[in-house]
Amino acid sequence: MLSTPELSISGQKLTPEQFLALPEGDIVYELVDGRAVSKNEPMSPKRFHARLQPVLWQILEDWCSSPECPKPGSAHTEWAVVLTRKAEPWIPIPDLTYISNERLPVEAMTDEPCFAIPELVIEILSPGQSFGAIAQKATDYLEAGIPRVWVVDPQAKSITVFYPDAPPRTFTGSQAIQDDFLPGLKVIPQDVFAQARIP
Repeated sequence: MLSTPELSISGQKLTPEQFLALPEGDIVYELVDGRAVSKNEPMSPKRFHARLQPVLWQILEDWCSSPECPKPGSAHTEWAVVLTRKAEPWIPIPDLTYISNERLPVEAMTDEPCFAIPELVIEILSPGQSFGAIAQKATDYLEAGIPRVWVVDPQAKSITVFYPDAPPRTFTGSQAIQDDFLPGLKVIPQDVFAQARIP
């Protein structure tokens, strides 16, 4: 993908079509307020982030692909989602996404960004990233129509669940995350961090 100066040299806002047409590269960008912004600016994911992402993906995938799952679907890592934020096109790239087959039927899947609204997105804090900033992003997700957002904090070994109609709730230790909106899914923070071998 183009370097940051090249992305802003015109001074004009990028449309979603222009943003999605940019060449790919080593830096991952999100579309925010008409600008291509490095997803991990000014920090980059570190070991704990890299360990947690596949563990959480496996938990979600095992749940939503099980024949017993009442809400079957698919889990994804780093999949761009086309949304609206403050009346502007917004294309974030959540660390993890779950979307049901009801919202995105298997036969409708193509190799492009997600144009349907996922049921759940998960963001994992990276070193140097403030909880307040990621909490604001969680609020933006909720306002864009995503019903559940989880923020995973490797340092605190906590998972905070954001709801559209209730205050956020932080889970730690053996407190099980269970939600009628995601029936059958049960996540215990201490098990997640143990599987990821987070000391």
